[in-house]
Amino acid sequence: MLKVSKGLISIIDDDFDIADLFCDALSDIQDLVVLKFTDPIIALEHFKINMKDYALVISDLRMPVINGLQLLKTVKDLNPTTRTILMTAFDVQDEVFQEYTKNKIINGFLQKPIELKLLVDEVNKQMIGSEIVV
Repeated sequence: MLKVSKGLISIIDDDFDIADLFCDALSDIQDLVVLKFTDPIIALEHFKINMKDYALVISDLRMPVINGLQLLKTVKDLNPTTRTILMTAFDVQDEVFQEYTKNKIINGFLQKPIELKLLVDEVNKQMIGSEIVV
């Protein structure tokens, strides 16, 4: 088990290059361990085992088997204090997205393509709202 001060962050995107790029961009944030997953089911299993250590989950919207909305809802059901960011290259205006944003199941949203500085800024913003921060 990983021992961290502030917590774990996972990036979940079925595109390996994006997951890798975003992981590298966030790796300099102090006291955090950034993990990347290309399979949302494996990411969710890791979250279930380590949920008390998670500060933030960043998920792509469109992925095989389970989409980002379903994944982030499951994360919040398991640990409501974990912060969440949804990212997508697609226009999202459906009712579920609106409801999840209103009910803070989704704490942040990033539209792809994402500038790495905006990603880092959003993660830092979310970490301020995280209860795991020491």
